[in-house]
Amino acid sequence: MNNNIIEINGLRKDYHIGEVTVHALRGVDLKIKEGEFVAIMGASGSGKSTMLNILGCLDTPTAGDYLLDGINVNTMNKDALAKFRNKKLGFVFQSYNLLARTTALENVELPLFYNSKVRSKERKESAIMALEAVGLSDRMHHMPNQLSGGQQQRVAIARSLVNNPVLILADEPTGNLDTRTSFEIMELFQNLNDKGRTIVYVTHEPDIAKFGTRNVLFRDGKIQRESLVTDRLNAREILETLPVENIEEFDK
Repeated sequence: MNNNIIEINGLRKDYHIGEVTVHALRGVDLKIKEGEFVAIMGASGSGKSTMLNILGCLDTPTAGDYLLDGINVNTMNKDALAKFRNKKLGFVFQSYNLLARTTALENVELPLFYNSKVRSKERKESAIMALEAVGLSDRMHHMPNQLSGGQQQRVAIARSLVNNPVLILADEPTGNLDTRTSFEIMELFQNLNDKGRTIVYVTHEPDIAKFGTRNVLFRDGKIQRESLVTDRLNAREILETLPVENIEEFDK
């Protein structure tokens, strides 16, 4: 039985800037199995962000095949791809990407508005469950500016969960957070992964990469190295050693 969520073969991505061609990805092969927790790493310009955009169906490759949950993404037209992306993928961004004038609950409901089969009551119930899963049941009616950075990222993670996607993609999910809050977010991701969620995240921080189960290092548009994490960090254990006074203002 094939339990690969992601299968990539010979993936290339070229960008044309005037008369210059930039080879962002140069023949990438990658497989990610269901239940993995994979960190994509690399210096600026290594191809890791381009890779994430293609994984998230936000960009299309110049050549090669990308199968997501057994479906060849390259064969879809724009409308079909948008529906497929909304059904199969959850996104978490460094800058949270929350709507400023809507509550946490309404932000989490947003992906379900694009699914005509989900009624208003079901949409709200699903959003509440997602917020409860990230520990924000008491903040669901708060606006983003009433939440700390860590709480806003939890809302973003809840939004990524609400459609029950096969894959969660996170782009530098701890990039705007302090040390303690970063560990809290990684604890949440580890808990989700322990429950079977497949997660792929981009990070430039070696310590943050150690919370995953496998690291994929990009360089010059190619995978330079893949390795299992043998010295994996446990976010919960680390949090227990940190002083409580580092908690953010909104958490007090």
